[in-house]
Amino acid sequence: MGTVTCFGEALIDFLNTGAKQEGPIRIPEFRQFPGGAPANVAVAISKLGGEAAFAGQVGNDTFGLFIKQALEDYQVDTTNLVLHPSAKTALAFVFLDDQGERSFEFFRTNTADLLLTPLDVKDRWFIDTDIFHFCSNTLTDTAIAETTRVAITKARHQGCLVSFDVNLRHNLWPNGQADIKAVTDCFSQVDLIKVSKDELDYLEPAGEKAFVQAAIAQGVKTVLITDGGNTIKVLAKGVYSEITPPKTTVVDTTAAGDAFTGGFLFALSEQSDIRKTLGDQEKLEELVLFASKCGAFTVARQGAFTALPTLDDLAPED
Repeated sequence: MGTVTCFGEALIDFLNTGAKQEGPIRIPEFRQFPGGAPANVAVAISKLGGEAAFAGQVGNDTFGLFIKQALEDYQVDTTNLVLHPSAKTALAFVFLDDQGERSFEFFRTNTADLLLTPLDVKDRWFIDTDIFHFCSNTLTDTAIAETTRVAITKARHQGCLVSFDVNLRHNLWPNGQADIKAVTDCFSQVDLIKVSKDELDYLEPAGEKAFVQAAIAQGVKTVLITDGGNTIKVLAKGVYSEITPPKTTVVDTTAAGDAFTGGFLFALSEQSDIRKTLGDQEKLEELVLFASKCGAFTVARQGAFTALPTLDDLAPED
């Protein structure tokens, strides 16, 4: 079994769980959950029985210590989680509509996760790492984007397979829209891309074929395209498959994509030859179907870490 190191932001998700009438106004109510896409992926892998580590930075504050403890409670290796002495931990307020779909308000200006420098990226992160995973939330400003590029370069130099979940959050970017070039410039340095249909349409208005051809031309081995509860597409050189995810009742889509990604990376890490697997249609279909079950389980529950499945949760009922 290989080890997956997830790099990037860990933050607090304050999930809106309802509202209470107080005199003439309704007061929103929130529950505090540990979160952040790469942190969610690390926990997803660990809960399934995989070997996961998290690399990043949080504040040495109540929220940061809560996240660190939560990761450790789920057996994620936090050796490479840095506690910044003064910068605060990032916060996200998550609002749900009647269909369980999310909208976000982020408090992430000069927070600890953005202040990780290239000098903080240590060679030891990658010594025992088979898969290095990141997402676009560490590309949102110049400094943390440079740190991300250094981490990717070191990972590749160490021989790690590099996984990229596009995971666009437009309101984290300075002008309110993701920088397409900043995202697509990473493609030449990654082996695996997971992207939603909406994200693909934003990044490449010419459509799926143009997106995938450009990615594979830059060296990407496999592209996974999700579309909510609709068909998942699996594309690689000589590979095209469509996987139908299981039906489920959606309660909260928080961490749905992270559950899918974590499930896929867990299953991939168990393969004897992870690089060969990225070009094996039958194996890819098997891994994506498993990952889709992880996502379906998660959206039927509230929160992130707490909603992610174990293998027992996914076992068929007698």
